[in-house]
Amino acid sequence: MNDLLKKYDFKFNKSFGQNFIFDTNLLRAIASDADIDKSTQVLEIGTGAGTLTKILGDMAKSVVSYEVDKNLKPVIEENLANATNVQVKFGDILEQSINSIEQNFSGEYKMVANLPYYITTPIIFKFLEQSTNLKTMVIMVQKEVAERLCATEGSANYGAITASIKLWGNAKITRIVKRNMFVPAPNVDSAIVRIDYEPNKFNISDISLTKQVIRSAFNMRRKTLANNLKTSFNLSSEQIINILNKANLNEKIRGEALPVNKFVEIANLIYEIKKDSN
Repeated sequence: MNDLLKKYDFKFNKSFGQNFIFDTNLLRAIASDADIDKSTQVLEIGTGAGTLTKILGDMAKSVVSYEVDKNLKPVIEENLANATNVQVKFGDILEQSINSIEQNFSGEYKMVANLPYYITTPIIFKFLEQSTNLKTMVIMVQKEVAERLCATEGSANYGAITASIKLWGNAKITRIVKRNMFVPAPNVDSAIVRIDYEPNKFNISDISLTKQVIRSAFNMRRKTLANNLKTSFNLSSEQIINILNKANLNEKIRGEALPVNKFVEIANLIYEIKKDSN
């Protein structure tokens, strides 16, 4: 594969966060982490040199792969010349609507992606919040990012992004990928994160209010949840204490100690207060 890159004089573009994997065993393991078989439709983000794309094509029913770097076109075309069930689209997937992306699939599909750091969060939430047919997301991200995405409440890595993901799905790290598996080798190790989409986990009265509660809870980590909620929602101390009591929470608790179902419960209680006051 390196020979193919040299043949077309391909230069790695740092602005796209390009780090390719050529190890076939690892590529197959990544695909297997998504439980892909001949009935699976796959969305790949980041075709790269097409190494993972080719394996996904061998294992899946069909693959639609998006690549932002048009300089890779000759490499991809040669590498995927015999992959008749693979379609590569050149462009920035963040600029595509979910509707236009999902028109490529009939019903449920799975995502497999090797994401550069700067688009990890936008990609995750674009699909979690807007998709109707996404089933599973298997993404390769920096190890430290993976630990934040999959953290449990009360841990140092638990934050707003962790709780927000838990609103929509269930995340876990499936494997660690050492930096020497990439070309060029990055300065950090990576990890594969699998997120199983479960959009109706909770009875949420107002999703934007719920996200606001989560952001508020982590806004000032040294402050108590009560103080952060009071600042963010213009509620009286009495109202805040009442909310925490109804949610069976200690008045001194901090946001990072709360499981996501408690954020939903608090948001629903605030929603009722706001509704009654209008």
